[in-house]
Amino acid sequence: MVKVVTDRDLQDLSLTAIAIEAVERAFREKAAGMLVSPPRHCVAMGDAGDLVFTVGGVTGGAQPVAGFRAYTTFNGERDEQVVALWNPSSGALIGLVTGARLGALRTGAIGGVAIRHMARDDARIVGVIGSGEQAKTQLEAAAAVRPIRHALVYSRNEANRIRFADEMGRRLGISVRPVETSRQAVTESDIVICATSSTLPVLEASWLKPGTHVNTVGPKFVGAHEIAVEVAAAARTIATDSPEQMLAYARPFFLTDTPDMRRIRDLCLLVAENRPVRRQEDITLFCSTGLAGTEVLVAEAILQRCASGIEIER
Repeated sequence: MVKVVTDRDLQDLSLTAIAIEAVERAFREKAAGMLVSPPRHCVAMGDAGDLVFTVGGVTGGAQPVAGFRAYTTFNGERDEQVVALWNPSSGALIGLVTGARLGALRTGAIGGVAIRHMARDDARIVGVIGSGEQAKTQLEAAAAVRPIRHALVYSRNEANRIRFADEMGRRLGISVRPVETSRQAVTESDIVICATSSTLPVLEASWLKPGTHVNTVGPKFVGAHEIAVEVAAAARTIATDSPEQMLAYARPFFLTDTPDMRRIRDLCLLVAENRPVRRQEDITLFCSTGLAGTEVLVAEAILQRCASGIEIER
């Protein structure tokens, strides 16, 4: 039998912790040389946009798995994606995950692992810039790895930030307050999450207090980046989940030709070393690019634990 789950099966908050542990495993497998994680592959479909594939998995050890995620940059209103998994030992198709929720859950989990290994242990306040699905799953993951008590959210659209604050406050059981500027979301925060589509900086280094950790999820290209380059200069430690993907973008990474480009570390090494990367007063920065293979391991973990979904005959 092949199990199939959809977005409606992936709404439970408990899946965030499962996804974080799956991503943590992916980073440890990568550090050990066991994770297959090539940069994503884009296939142009004319004026419609691109069909994008990320392929990966773990092909050795006691728990091998292989698969891919396919999604699009089409202009339509729907965001339909699919993740397919195989057992590479037997060749059997394990399952399918459809919809957009898994991708956001996995990206949030990557951010959660970064926070676990880079943010202060006593971080309590999160500032969020952005109010979409990526912002939500990043905050969910932050609350799963740190004892978050309060969050501040800014979005250009007032209704969106009010809605985000109400929804996430109820979902996480914490205080979430909408604010009127991005600076207000940042200055008192221990962790800052930028998850926007902005190609102009929405975060300045001068707003960050000592000891802040920053996750950036949105645009990170030369001439189009959601955080100022000075944020990287202010950071004692900079990491990314996929240096390979960072260098494979069609457009240059936003720190290209700066001294900070050479300081970027692979998050998998921080995970494997499992030792402090900061002093209390240090600013740290994580640049999320999307490590291939993580979708596959997250989907595998969820398929093993998800009671809902359907099973179909091979």
